[in-house]
Amino acid sequence: MERKKADDFPPEVLKLFDGYVHGAVTRRDFLDRAAKYAVGGFGAAAMLEALSPNFALAQQVKADDPRITVEYVSYLSPAGSGKMRGYLARPAAAQGKLPAVVVIHENRGLNPYIEDVARRLAAAGYLAFAPDALTPLGGYPGTEDAARTLFAKLDGARTTEDMVAAVDYVKLRPDFKGKVGAVGFCWGGGMVNTLAVRIPDLAAGAPYYGAAAKAEDVPKIKAALMIHFASTDERINAMWPAYEAALKANKVKYEAHVYPNTQHGFHNDTTPRYDDAAAKLSWSRTLALFKATLWT
Repeated sequence: MERKKADDFPPEVLKLFDGYVHGAVTRRDFLDRAAKYAVGGFGAAAMLEALSPNFALAQQVKADDPRITVEYVSYLSPAGSGKMRGYLARPAAAQGKLPAVVVIHENRGLNPYIEDVARRLAAAGYLAFAPDALTPLGGYPGTEDAARTLFAKLDGARTTEDMVAAVDYVKLRPDFKGKVGAVGFCWGGGMVNTLAVRIPDLAAGAPYYGAAAKAEDVPKIKAALMIHFASTDERINAMWPAYEAALKANKVKYEAHVYPNTQHGFHNDTTPRYDDAAAKLSWSRTLALFKATLWT
């Protein structure tokens, strides 16, 4: 199937898909409600297929890229689920210690897109670690629908501890330089905000279209934040005014950017919601944040 763009879909269908991705709309509801927007042979089922990730379309740094080394590793989460698993990527030619970036996935676990993001960071010179929150349920199952179903079964409190433990894991590595940041997308963006609250020495956080931290928790944030929003993302954007007010009141260092004409998920280059200009600009800003905060 030819790769589609967000503009190829009615806005109502994109909103339905966002609800489907986040569990507010069932597959049957999506198909039934999207059917009214079908045009020619592009029916509801075809729209759902076209909107779903195609990981073969977008791999920016291959696993066998000579610039990096990658491996799956286990780590301990004593306050969470016990033994966890994640994807570690680092520069192949690194001689000394490195700053680290923890990469937090969307509500589908450690899929190929997130692994690719970790490899991009390794190619940029970082020790990158992407934990899989689905480890207690067997790990990322290989399909997005199955992953979403599993994700809904996770214990939220334990999963938060599992992500905190991922930061602890990189801090204990012998090749860790001393400063750690985090980047996350969708659910992972919200988790980056949570990690900023939970981890006083988190140096930097780059949440992409993620749920805001609670206003009463903002005084705990010491990290510098680079916050990315899609322009069409009512659920997430509604949280921003109160969050920004709390960040300002507590003198938290932050930048926030809203990318025009974009959808939730615009950085994910495996789906039609991907926006090339916004993804590249936001990523350059994220890398600039990490360069300024993790190497000094």
